[in-house]
Amino acid sequence: MKFARRTDWELTDNPLSLALKQRREQGLPVFDLTESNPTRAGIEYPPDLFLGAFNNKESLLYAPEPAGLLKARQAVAAYLNAAQARRQAGANTSPLAGTTQPDAIMPGNLTLTASTSEAYSFLFRLLADPGDRILLPAPSYPLFSYLADINDVEPVYYNLRFDGKRWAMDLDSIEQAARLGKVKAVVLVSPNNPTGSSISLDELKQLNALCTRYAMAIISDEVFSDYLFAGAREQYVSLAANSPVLSFALGGLSKALALPQMKLGWIAANGPADILSTALARLEVITDTFLSVNTPVQHACIEWLPQAALIQDQIMARITANLEALRAWAPRSGFELYPVAGGWYAVLKADLPLPEDEWAVELLHTTGVYVHPGFYFDFASEGYVVLSLLPLPETFRLGLNALIK
Repeated sequence: MKFARRTDWELTDNPLSLALKQRREQGLPVFDLTESNPTRAGIEYPPDLFLGAFNNKESLLYAPEPAGLLKARQAVAAYLNAAQARRQAGANTSPLAGTTQPDAIMPGNLTLTASTSEAYSFLFRLLADPGDRILLPAPSYPLFSYLADINDVEPVYYNLRFDGKRWAMDLDSIEQAARLGKVKAVVLVSPNNPTGSSISLDELKQLNALCTRYAMAIISDEVFSDYLFAGAREQYVSLAANSPVLSFALGGLSKALALPQMKLGWIAANGPADILSTALARLEVITDTFLSVNTPVQHACIEWLPQAALIQDQIMARITANLEALRAWAPRSGFELYPVAGGWYAVLKADLPLPEDEWAVELLHTTGVYVHPGFYFDFASEGYVVLSLLPLPETFRLGLNALIK
């Protein structure tokens, strides 16, 4: 049988995955410095809150709404507006011209999805015909190219470059790609996984100009926006309030409440009024076709979201402590630690004695330390290593000590 070309991927395990599997099967210790699953990282979830919320008779009624239940969208809007208000209260920069401010996110501009991955698929379907192009950042999370393939669009890449202080968008590479034609949207991840960088106000102004010139939309993945470190929180710009260009800001319970298994994401849309209304109407046709968001989670999120600090405070304490430990460790390690503005990851670089994929396998064999080599995330050169800041502090400390040896 001949299968579709869109799933013609390499399905065998890579050498690092095989080495990890073999080590675990042999019962050897593993210091997993890539752990990003919060449900396996010692985060405490009050069971009365998170399980009790399912004891709701309304969940037994099937009354689907394509964009999501209104009460659920109101809860998400309130949550996003409160986050924007907190950031704006501490901001020392002027608002972006043409944007509306903290109360701009209305339930009518929100669409609920089963995940951010589904949100990407819906937006790719909304914006692009088969063979059209979507601009993706590099380095970044490797999932996006698979989502592009599944949705029959061509991934094209623009660069994030370290300018000595931060990972900045290479706007020239965006314009060069746009000139190729058929580019329908620019994807940005803010804060980025793995660089931890966020789009700046100046970059957004320039990006809006480029997107206007080349008729491109913006898809802003903001799942890590609740996890910004001191100094970056006040400078953060959410595209949920970006009105000059058709924009979609993505988030979800996977990070906001560290509940990836609950499968609820959202799209906050904004843009010029006429384009926005058409986009929302067409998006509703897509969501009405799938009706994928389950009713119990929509009702539960109404109770969960106001209590998000119970989870977010734990995670901020964890990633802050691990980042401080990493900063203390780096000067004696031979690794350069890049600045981190937000998110759950950190990037290191060194002159490695082997190609980074071979080095990561050798490191696992000899020390039990498991890290991600940079090529997983499309870094432009060798020597990059990516760590998660989410592991238990003891595991993180032991892993760093083994790594330095």
